[in-house]
Amino acid sequence: MRLTVLADYSLRVLMYLGAHPDRLATIDEIAEAYGISANHLMKVVHRLGQLGFVETQRGRGGGLRLGKSAEKVTLGEVLRAVEDDFQLVECFGTGNTCRITDVCRLKRVLHRALEAYFEVLDDWTLADIIANRKALLGVLDNADQIGR
Repeated sequence: MRLTVLADYSLRVLMYLGAHPDRLATIDEIAEAYGISANHLMKVVHRLGQLGFVETQRGRGGGLRLGKSAEKVTLGEVLRAVEDDFQLVECFGTGNTCRITDVCRLKRVLHRALEAYFEVLDDWTLADIIANRKALLGVLDNADQIGR
C-alpha cells in the first residue's frame, strides 16, 4: 500500500504547523522547507482547511496554523480524511468481478491487516511525531540554506 501525494503532503504540512505553534506559517515557506511545489501545496492546504485540520488567516500578516491541537489529531484520522481509496484489492470495492471471491480468504486477511494499520495510526498523534521539535525545526528552518 502506498499513500497518495495528497496524504504525504498533508502530513508534512501538519507537522510543519505543529512544529511552529507560536506563529503563522505561509504556503511558500512550507514549500521551501520541504522542496515541493507551492502550487500543489495550495490544494493540500485548501483541503486541510475544509476538513478543519488547518485554519487560514487571509490578508497582510496572514498565514496558516493548526485548526486542532496537535495532541488531538491522530494520524489515522488525517489519512482517513484525505485518502479516498483503501481498496487494497478488487473485492474490497463495488463492481467486483473476481471469480474466487466466494471462496477466497485473502480479502479477510487484507481487511485485518488494514484494520491493524489504522489501529497503529490511531495510536499516534501529530504531537507524538513532532515530539523531536528541536531537531525537526533545525532541519526545516535551515532548508533554504541546504538547497543553496
